[in-house]
Amino acid sequence: MTEQHILEDIDPTQTKEWLDALESVLREEGPERAKFLLESLTKEAAKAGTPMPASITTSYRNTILPHNEKTLPGDLFMERKIRSIIRWNALAMVMKANRIDSTLGGHITSFSSAATLYDIGFNHFFRGNTEKQDGDMVFFQGHISPGIYARSYIEGRLTDEQLDNFRREVDGKGLSSYPHPWLMPDYWQFPTVSMGLGPLQAIYQAHVMKYQHSRGLVDQGDRKVWAFLGDGECDEPESLGAIALAGREKLDNLIFVINCNLQRLDGPVRGNGKIVQELEGVFRGAGWNVVKCLWGRHWDPLFEKDDKGLLIKRMDEVCDGELQNYKANGGAYTRKHFFGKYPELLEMVKDMSDDDIMNLNRGGHDPYKVYAAYAEATSHKGQPTVVLAQTVKGYGMFKAAEAQNTAHQTKKLDEESLAMFRDKFGIPISDEELKDLPYYRPAEDSPEMKYLRSRRAALGGDFPVRRRECEALEVPSLETFKAQLQGTKGREISSTMAFVRVLNTLVKDKKIGHRVIPIVADEARTFGMEGMFRQLGIYSAEGQKYTPHDHTQIMYYKEDAKGQILQEGINEAGAMSAWLACATSYSNSNYPMIPVYIYYSMFGFQRIGDLAWAAGDSQARGFLIGATAGRTTLNGEGLQHEDGHSHIIAGTIPNCVSYDPTYSYEVAVIVQDGMRRMYQEKESVFYYLTVMNENYTHEDMPEGVESDIIQGMYRLQENTKKGNKNHVQLLGAGVILREVEAAADILLNEYGVNSDVFSVTSFNELRREGLDVERWNMLHPEAEAKTSFVASMLNGESPVIASTDHMKLYADQIRPFVKGSYNVLGTDGFGRSDTREKLRHFFEINRYWVVVSSLKALADKGDIDASVVTQAIVKFGLDPEKPNPVTC
Repeated sequence: MTEQHILEDIDPTQTKEWLDALESVLREEGPERAKFLLESLTKEAAKAGTPMPASITTSYRNTILPHNEKTLPGDLFMERKIRSIIRWNALAMVMKANRIDSTLGGHITSFSSAATLYDIGFNHFFRGNTEKQDGDMVFFQGHISPGIYARSYIEGRLTDEQLDNFRREVDGKGLSSYPHPWLMPDYWQFPTVSMGLGPLQAIYQAHVMKYQHSRGLVDQGDRKVWAFLGDGECDEPESLGAIALAGREKLDNLIFVINCNLQRLDGPVRGNGKIVQELEGVFRGAGWNVVKCLWGRHWDPLFEKDDKGLLIKRMDEVCDGELQNYKANGGAYTRKHFFGKYPELLEMVKDMSDDDIMNLNRGGHDPYKVYAAYAEATSHKGQPTVVLAQTVKGYGMFKAAEAQNTAHQTKKLDEESLAMFRDKFGIPISDEELKDLPYYRPAEDSPEMKYLRSRRAALGGDFPVRRRECEALEVPSLETFKAQLQGTKGREISSTMAFVRVLNTLVKDKKIGHRVIPIVADEARTFGMEGMFRQLGIYSAEGQKYTPHDHTQIMYYKEDAKGQILQEGINEAGAMSAWLACATSYSNSNYPMIPVYIYYSMFGFQRIGDLAWAAGDSQARGFLIGATAGRTTLNGEGLQHEDGHSHIIAGTIPNCVSYDPTYSYEVAVIVQDGMRRMYQEKESVFYYLTVMNENYTHEDMPEGVESDIIQGMYRLQENTKKGNKNHVQLLGAGVILREVEAAADILLNEYGVNSDVFSVTSFNELRREGLDVERWNMLHPEAEAKTSFVASMLNGESPVIASTDHMKLYADQIRPFVKGSYNVLGTDGFGRSDTREKLRHFFEINRYWVVVSSLKALADKGDIDASVVTQAIVKFGLDPEKPNPVTC
């Protein structure tokens, strides 16, 4: 009972009777009974309309009281020695890197605040891979990577040379700046330094693990997913954006550890507020188990003396900016400004020196408190757990960085602070040696090394570690997609529907069908996938507790705990994170999965580009399908729905293989080849296909074009009449290929111009191959020059005209490999609502613009008179003064 409560209490005797009754229940019957009674009272009060406290936060103290703490096993003093050595090596590594080149950077203060949080995990909780079960998954906070390297160095997993080359990777000797599986494929599991993505991915990793377990695909046992993040990182929308999913699905395999050092990169996180209290309310409201680990054991005697609740009251009222000041300004300042507000608190610490007050530790630096918090988190059932651990940024770095606003930018310590750091942590390095910043590793037979190895052996071995190898899958042959290789016999369908038919063939495959994971973000009906609802079921952690209103229909909405479809709601970032968890399952769970995430094209790379980049870093394998793609194809929807640039963004990711197919057989060939590369050859690439919602007939696949489809282009038509002298080469992609085909007919029949029509399935792949050829030729000047695939397909004399439903830059990428003139039509500018016909005229990509561009190219070449072009412009009703769509 605080003094404030006493002052406001109009009937202290009655209050005391209630509190005595509660104390009796707690003593005689325990906290569960007390909780039941309090909840019952709350319900009764609510029934009577009594205004209830809206608080979902608790006082600013530890959730676990000292008498309820699980005891830390092992040797505390040995662990502190090891932790101190790790701190030293992490600091030495970053400082050495900056001595070599001050531009290399590196971060040391984040790890200095979190060292105990990680050390307790490594010594007691993070399990490695064993024959019985795969290990835990840890999303490390990116900026603390030096600390993880420093531990691996002591373990003998990393060498002096590697540490000396921190952030210098080009020669293959160094260590990546942050967790990067692409650059350290046997070590890091997840890329996390793009803040906010680690927490989001961790939630969906835990979600997918429950999905795998429910479907009987992978026995996940009691594996845990840990996500370490900073309190400042929680300002990122992605950090907290999916915590309700974790609470709703009761993901008790998920643990967040938030390092609350109260500082972000430039200053306090909530200088005028209390970030811990804010986070407690947010997480508890989302259904999480919240464990606050705020104060170390040196505070326990003071709490015991606090019979009036003044210490708790003071902790509740002080803001984070002041909490930072206390550590930055020392014990005397803390005595005056924290304890000094109430005489009773000053009396409480009268026998403590300023140094004693300064040494009142915070929970995140106390191994006893951290262990108790983790033990609670790992044993808690029915909820995810968040541990809010209060620490000090730059801990142990004294005036150089401790609790300073500039701490994040600190990359080195001055000589005095360095010596103080060495002394504080008891590193056996002399003053003479100090200037050289030597690493320190105890002798192999030392007690420290024996203890370190025994702890990791008990937990299953090395950590972190990434599995590179997995089983190869027997993927369907192209013949399996025979129905899709044949035409539609006059029936009109979209390429989206063509893809759905390919997907249906895959999920029915007896060998791999159960591994195919359709993923949607609440648009399955738009893409014609509702037939899969009943066939495959929609995954729900709780099954289906209701009868769907459409249960009498063939394609009713069927939720199922064993459902195969992941329907993630209107949540593209969440759906992409689920896809990424499935796409890396081959490594993280030793179980290759074939995730297929289909979504509105515009809401793909543009919205989740950072996650797509993380997918590349993670060596993900799977299919992304950008449906309703193109800037003129999704008529009626308008500017924020019409995509004309996703392939340009896709091209920025080195291991993303992207295609823009037109016909059903192209889709089938591309998907089958992707299956072969990713799941049979185990190549770490992922595929992006755009498909459209415009209906048209699909022809049979021409003979012998499979390889060219994969390469990026093939000759679809030869339109010739004997005697015609002029010739053009027309390139088309996606739905605009059909406009190009129509333009070829006009050129042939009305202007006597022959043409070859090429279906370009991927300008991105063509460019990559062309650049590779150019590079080879440059580096082999005396060898016979190679020819790019584009140059080999085109005759080098006739003008080339390309038209796509994407920005001009997409097709313009191959210009260096096109001999002769090359004109590109595309959809630069904002999309807008209208009919497809009008939009294609507006963006100047339809058949008539293709014809005029072709004629102009012939006129420029001197093959026809320019007046022919002028007449065509008039004939087709094209306005020469029409505004440029880029600017209007």
